[in-house]
Amino acid sequence: MSDSFLDHLANPEREKIRKRMRSEAAYEKLRERVKGPEDLEREMERSDRMAEAHLALESDSKAQEKAKEEVQSALEDLFEEQPSPEVQQKIAEGNFKVAISSHPSTHEDVMTVVTEGNVQEKIPLKSAVSDKISQSLIKKV
Repeated sequence: MSDSFLDHLANPEREKIRKRMRSEAAYEKLRERVKGPEDLEREMERSDRMAEAHLALESDSKAQEKAKEEVQSALEDLFEEQPSPEVQQKIAEGNFKVAISSHPSTHEDVMTVVTEGNVQEKIPLKSAVSDKISQSLIKKV
């Protein structure tokens, strides 16, 4: 442990950090963050599926139309948070685009509804709905 950040701290602070890192709670917290091979495999498959869906949405107008139809057909229980009435009206009229972008809190790729107009709002879909639509885009396209 030569020249680690602990070497530059005062002795009492160093001992506090070492004690905290040896605690069972810290070990359990670290174990929760570690991903196993199954978790990594599922994450990679989901990332591949979202990348293919993103390509389909950007390159194929039929895929964009299919995604819009699926969003319009299932407006209820589609979004994580309820959109404003103006946004709901734009979605009902079809003035929106389906895109894939990073979720604001989890930073994972999810499908979002981007409304058309001066102020564009990105409203993330629920992850289950996002996965369902992305799978249907890949199968159909």
